[in-house]
Amino acid sequence: MLDLVSPPPTLQGDRTPNSVHRIPEHSHSPKPYNTSNSKVLASTNTDVLIVDWDGPDDPQNPKNWSFKRKWAATIIISSFAFISPVSSSMIAPATNKMASDFGINDEVIVALATSIFVLAFAMGPLFLGPLSEIYGRSRVLQLANLWYLIWNLVCGFAQSESQLLAFRFLAGLGGSAPIPIAGGFLGDCWRPDERGKAVAIASLAPLLGPVVGPITGAWIAERSTWRWVFWSTSIVDAAVQIIGVFLLQETYAPLLLERKAEQIRRSMDAEKVPYREIRTVFEGQDRSWQTIMAKSLSRPFALFAHEPIVQLLGVYMAYLYGLLYLFLTTIPSIFRGVYQQPVGIAGLHYIALGIGLTGASQLNAKTMDKIYVHLKSKNGGVAKPEFRLPAMVPGSVLLPIGCLIVGWTSEAHTHWIASDIGIALVGAGIILNFQCIQTYIVDCFTLHAASALAAVSCLRSLAGFGFPLFAPALYTTFGFGKGNTILAIVAIVIGCPAPWIFWYYGERIRNSSRHARR
Repeated sequence: MLDLVSPPPTLQGDRTPNSVHRIPEHSHSPKPYNTSNSKVLASTNTDVLIVDWDGPDDPQNPKNWSFKRKWAATIIISSFAFISPVSSSMIAPATNKMASDFGINDEVIVALATSIFVLAFAMGPLFLGPLSEIYGRSRVLQLANLWYLIWNLVCGFAQSESQLLAFRFLAGLGGSAPIPIAGGFLGDCWRPDERGKAVAIASLAPLLGPVVGPITGAWIAERSTWRWVFWSTSIVDAAVQIIGVFLLQETYAPLLLERKAEQIRRSMDAEKVPYREIRTVFEGQDRSWQTIMAKSLSRPFALFAHEPIVQLLGVYMAYLYGLLYLFLTTIPSIFRGVYQQPVGIAGLHYIALGIGLTGASQLNAKTMDKIYVHLKSKNGGVAKPEFRLPAMVPGSVLLPIGCLIVGWTSEAHTHWIASDIGIALVGAGIILNFQCIQTYIVDCFTLHAASALAAVSCLRSLAGFGFPLFAPALYTTFGFGKGNTILAIVAIVIGCPAPWIFWYYGERIRNSSRHARR
């Protein structure tokens, strides 16, 4: 069991310790004791051994894995992060059929069938993220995904709206695991100079999933029953689960070092070496289960309560995620209501959102690390998390422009391609900001990135849950033009100052932090 306290001053950020240390209680000179191929420095009178990596090139350290091994794991993690968000929105085009089967006439209840899955996304990471910092990324992710798989399958057998809502919520709890754990994995595995492209791809998956879902869901709803929306995603997720069981390896350094320490304990027990305690460099003296759980499970709340980085960026990320789900639920009303297109054809317009998300993501993936390295070299070789922020500038501009184009072209009944262009710009603005924020948070809170992302994802998922619920009232009252103008103004007020604030004041904010990397 691990006591994952904040690392000591020499272990901040991505710098990992390079040897196994000793804590002497007597003043005798140390002599080396080697076991299990580990570098252990100890005295015959030393009571405590501190286990660490075998130098900076230790192959067991995930940061020293080959690129092939890192990318294989990243793709598997991205697959987990993709499939559950597909479920979050895939039901949207089929809600009319579902409402007809269950006799639902309330539009809010119909929208709730889609968004309640995202409400669970707000709650699940608060305990799944910290648990991954106790029991490891791979184990928690796969067990949570199995939970999602079971309840998502059961959703297809629901016999009432109350059963469907309950099953959707339970499935969302398990499906939320990749939100914090994927970012934690990237912090474990990739060095800062390499991390940008990996984060760009991994962060695209949970945003592209809700776009792909309605496209396939629309055709399933038109040609089959809404129940196959859940059964089809369960089949795909089962395949992802099987691949993960065999290929997804653990990356969390404290857990890997704890396994290494356990091997040393067994070897020393066999050799009758008298050491009172052997622990890893990440562990404190109090290793009781109660202390471990209290510190780990309370960490997301502590980060959100005390860290301005999490608070400020969390609000903006919440707005981005809320807008994404608002557009996911209103695209059918635009193209079926305004342009009078059938369900299947209207669902194809989600491709425009996917093009914006994917195109901007790939461009950012190619440039983020290059910009980071360039700014690092200009700064005398000293890296800063703020070097992740430049792409937020075009992102914060494209988002309100896209909102305005979608709103007023729909209001004026212009050709549908104009609305699709606006939707693509919305997608580009969302993903650019999303990737920069997520990478910045991972760089700031590397060891506890999962807890930091859990704190941020709680607020963002609440927005993803709530925005679709007020969207019908917004557009009924103001229409698409004025309604989207309101959304664009809020995006400008919240989003445009964000990159400048953190560019000029981010280091000062981090220096006052108890958890962020200096």
